[in-house]
Amino acid sequence: MRTRFPFAFEGRVVPFSLAFGVTPRTAWVEIDDVDLRVRFGLWHLVTPRRNLADGEVSGPYQFAKVAGPAHLSFADRGVTFATTTKRGVCFRLREPVSGIAPFGLLPHPGVTVTVADPEGLLARAPLR
Repeated sequence: MRTRFPFAFEGRVVPFSLAFGVTPRTAWVEIDDVDLRVRFGLWHLVTPRRNLADGEVSGPYQFAKVAGPAHLSFADRGVTFATTTKRGVCFRLREPVSGIAPFGLLPHPGVTVTVADPEGLLARAPLR
């Protein structure tokens, strides 16, 4: 069974998201029994559920780290797909996966998503 989680769009972030093609129609997280999929405008990330090491609700975030396109953390190479400063879910991955860099040149050890229902996403993604 596939479950889709829409992103939470914060008003002051919306114009920056729109500039990069990130809208409620192009931004979501889907999870099923096999994979976790993130679509964020032009960007996407797919990882097997078994690759999710742990996850937690996190936030708040700094405006500059969420407004606009997908963001790369220079500290740990994690990727953030965000549309709000309030809160989201941060997953640590067992094996890094490609996301925002072309050709998978910069694999990400973690992914943060600011979905409207962070607790629901965590409940749907029981970690092993």
